This record gives sequence, structure tokens and C-alpha cells, in this order.
Amino acid sequence: MRSDEVYVGNANVDAPGDHGWLLGHFKPPGDPRHSEDVEIKWGVHRPGEERAQWTRGETRTALLVLISGRFRVELPGRSVLLAEPGDYVVWGKGVDHSWRAEEASTVLTVRWPSVPGYAVDSGPVDSGPVGSEPGGSEPGGFGAGGNVRDGAGCGSRGE
Repeated sequence: MRSDEVYVGNANVDAPGDHGWLLGHFKPPGDPRHSEDVEIKWGVHRPGEERAQWTRGETRTALLVLISGRFRVELPGRSVLLAEPGDYVVWGKGVDHSWRAEEASTVLTVRWPSVPGYAVDSGPVDSGPVGSEPGGSEPGGFGAGGNVRDGAGCGSRGE
């Protein structure tokens, strides 16, 4: 194995340098973190930090996993609260979204494919240095389970 095929890092150290994104098309070619297929984000959010402006016209599928805190994802017609470590939400292509950290939160976002040239205008976001999105998210085509709180019912405990 060549040394250029391996990258060892720490998400808390590396993530702030690229708005939380650890892996994707935006990393330099030849870097093991460069991928045209998937993007991975380590999002660290302050209490009350939010994306008030909805992300619209998303072309990727996304998975957002709560590592710590309480994090709400707003989707058309439903509000999903991730409250226990390991709670997650998946949404497909074409699903608009916004989000809010109800407590200091860390989330891991995986979205695919990695789309060159795609950027979301964050608009006025109450954010710190890692004030991007939680993961290019959209609602639709996901089920709720475990301790995920879903305002639309769907088998989960509502708030």
C-alpha cells in the first residue's frame, strides 16, 4: 500500500477547514478523501444554529446521523427530531429541507453522489465557523424508527 492511498485525521480538526466536509469531489485529485461518488460531513453546531432558508432542488440522496445533542430536520409536511445518539433520517432526491440545532449537536452526514459545482446559498444562517448544511437534505422516501420524533406520525413518537 502506498502512503498516498491512506489519510489519517480527526474530524474535529479537519472538518472546520472545509465547512465540515471531510470527503467528496472538492478534495484534490490524488487525495484519498477525493470522491465523485459520495460526500461525508462532520457537522458541529451551536445551540440555536439553523438553516432558516430551505435548501431547494436537491439532486442527491442524504443520510444524517445524530452523534450528540438534539437536531431537528424540517421537511415538507413533517418535522423530524433526532434526540438520541444514533437517531437518523434519510431523504431522497428532490426533497427540500432546512434544519436547526436545538442543543449543541454533532451530526454525520453522508450524501451521494458528490456533485461538482453544487453549492447552497446559506443565506442568513446563525452559525459559527461550521455553518454549512447538515447534509444536503431532503425529505421523502424515509421511514422513522427508534427514538426519532416525527411530527407526522409514521410510527414514531410525535412531540
